Amino acid sequence: MFKFLLSQLAGKKEDASFWEHAEVVRAFVIRSLIAFFVLSIAAFFFKDFIFNTIILNPKDKDFITYRLLCRLGSLVNTDSLCIESFDFRLINLTIAGQFRWHMVISFLTGFILAFPYILWCLWRFVRPALSADEIKHSGRIVFYILILFFLGLVFGYFVILPLSIYFLANYELSSQITNHITIGSYISTIAVIPFSTGIIFELPALIYFLAKIGLISAGFLKKYRKHSFVVILIIAAIITPSTDAFTLALVTIPLYLLYEISIQIAARIEKKNQI
Repeated sequence: MFKFLLSQLAGKKEDASFWEHAEVVRAFVIRSLIAFFVLSIAAFFFKDFIFNTIILNPKDKDFITYRLLCRLGSLVNTDSLCIESFDFRLINLTIAGQFRWHMVISFLTGFILAFPYILWCLWRFVRPALSADEIKHSGRIVFYILILFFLGLVFGYFVILPLSIYFLANYELSSQITNHITIGSYISTIAVIPFSTGIIFELPALIYFLAKIGLISAGFLKKYRKHSFVVILIIAAIITPSTDAFTLALVTIPLYLLYEISIQIAARIEKKNQI
């Protein structure tokens, strides 16, 4: 079965040798790794831009998200959206710490930049096993997957991340406790939150595939719509710096819209299957 699947993916005859199949897989892996390492090396040499402009910017009270929130607060006559005091310094505790995190961020940046090419290579890898109609639709799906992933990154970086950093950096158990935030702790937060939202934004694509193979339906999603909204609201309340309705809505609405879009996608798949 495995040999047959590989032969289909490779567009070869079923009697093709194991080494012919392995060559196709090897070419896909090598191209992906080359793109990843080349872009990681490029990211390594753009250290100043990546760290000073992207990584460290969300801890500055002049970050664009904080300024826009303050403007929004002035429009709705509330001062709770303005960042008044937000300043902390990062510390490094190990001699190789800064270099190690430089490498980590370079690799992560390389993966994010190479992701479109890797996904395109993967699509080319499986394309010979698809019918003409499947190739037409799968090309659009690959495009949507990319768009959703990068929209998730942007949403995570400009919305969830700054709100989370502000809340966590200013959270206080006692006035006798002073925060000494390590570079590792900060960068882990910077890396995890946008990447996680990038994956969460793939929910419509995931629902598409699950509905396509019959594992989930629009009726099921509608049935648990209220439960899902409560879960989304709880998640939004945890990661926002206050219980202010406007701040809470900034996180809740986009996440819930993803759920509603997923319902529509599942419904369209069911309708198409019935035709």
